[in-house]
Amino acid sequence: MFNLLGGESLAQTLFIPKEIDEPRVGGSPETVKKLIALGFAVVVEAGAGVASRIPDSEFIAAGAAIGKAGDTAKADVVLKVRRPSSTELKAYKKGAVVIAMLDPYGNDAAVKALADAGVTAFTMEFMPRITRAQVMDVLSSQANLAGYQAVIDAASEYDRALPMMMTAAGTVPAAKVFIMGVGVAGLQAIATARRLGAVVTATDVRPAVKEQVASLGAKFLAVEDEEFKAAETAGGYAKEMSKEYQAKQAALVADHIAKQDIIITTALIPGRPAPRLVTREMYARMRPGSVIIDLAVERGGNVEGAVAGKTVEVGGVKIVGHLNVAGRIAATASQLYAKNLLAFVETLVDKDSKTVKINFDDELVKATVLTHGGKVVHPNFAGAAATTPAASAPAASAAKPAAGKKAAPAKPAATKPVKAPVAKAATAKAAPGKAAAPKAKTAAKTAAAKPAAPQSPAAQSPAAPSQAAKTAAKSTEGEA
Repeated sequence: MFNLLGGESLAQTLFIPKEIDEPRVGGSPETVKKLIALGFAVVVEAGAGVASRIPDSEFIAAGAAIGKAGDTAKADVVLKVRRPSSTELKAYKKGAVVIAMLDPYGNDAAVKALADAGVTAFTMEFMPRITRAQVMDVLSSQANLAGYQAVIDAASEYDRALPMMMTAAGTVPAAKVFIMGVGVAGLQAIATARRLGAVVTATDVRPAVKEQVASLGAKFLAVEDEEFKAAETAGGYAKEMSKEYQAKQAALVADHIAKQDIIITTALIPGRPAPRLVTREMYARMRPGSVIIDLAVERGGNVEGAVAGKTVEVGGVKIVGHLNVAGRIAATASQLYAKNLLAFVETLVDKDSKTVKINFDDELVKATVLTHGGKVVHPNFAGAAATTPAASAPAASAAKPAAGKKAAPAKPAATKPVKAPVAKAATAKAAPGKAAAPKAKTAAKTAAAKPAAPQSPAAQSPAAPSQAAKTAAKSTEGEA
């Protein structure tokens, strides 16, 4: 095991800052109590939880001290939602552990800035899809809420009732809702739309999700040819389809879209722009007053004409491009995210000495550690070491696809002393992570159980660029 300070005990100061342009927070009164029990002296920046409906008094009652932004300089561990900006990093103590959704893809300069600051940075989006890491899966917890909120936003924009109503004055037909991308966000969107009485259909290129769609009472739509049958990776993600398949799927979808009232798109691929699913020609055939929610708008969008952060109207069709959809339900999102962080922090703390000791042989650490010792150590971002740092504002994390097969339990972590990984370790094999259908089925059951199921961010269809990425690289949730 490797002690960050080289041997003796680490000053257990844990800081939860107030986010910039982000309503969520990296802690809750419940998790603060448990962090203190782990041995930390917890300091929460004044007002950090206000946007998530957590007043300072509740953190104080849980045992935390209320501090100011400058207290970051004393912190040994910092729990954040977004990647710290270059300005924030200037105040961080060298060697501090920073845990957040760092959104590293396409942000090489920001990754290098983390390395230059000398912090040990962990990016929670890369948590491997294995059994022991499910409770730490921020993409599931946040995308699940994004899927729910997408339907609520759609219902708000749609100026008609969603369920069928039979009244003395006549019958109101049920709204037709089409979900494109059936990951965690998509599953929750299906379940929520069904609860509201809509007639729901859904599409995805992964054959495994067909059964999950049906289990939630929706109808599955796809071109089910031979390519479709082989469209899923070993990690449960969607492969990039051929141009021929895309053309056939687009033709099928175009006819279907013309008959829909609401469309919700959730498709993301980590490290790449969001795939284009809906063109102007497709939604031009929808009737006036129809609504499209693009959960991938922060990555370029699935819908032609979608504008990040705005609602636009094209030919009478409303195209909604809300940013940070999970943050629109911040109180619940923070509650779940704080638990994700706590579960990961628990794996970094030695229970006997109550000190932070990072085992760089642990598969959770290998998958999520981005920088350490002044270097970019994650193999997928070794190229960032040559990038010139630039101030860049934190960006939203991406959404996660439907889960795949459940992985076997992880082997016990090695206990002998190890050195921190370096970028050249890119050739090392990542820990196995056979995530797939079982977890997605669990997400589907969870989505159907309660109005705001807590265990499942918008859907993606990642295609990992390397073996390490198969267990680490995942994109939000439709968080876009």
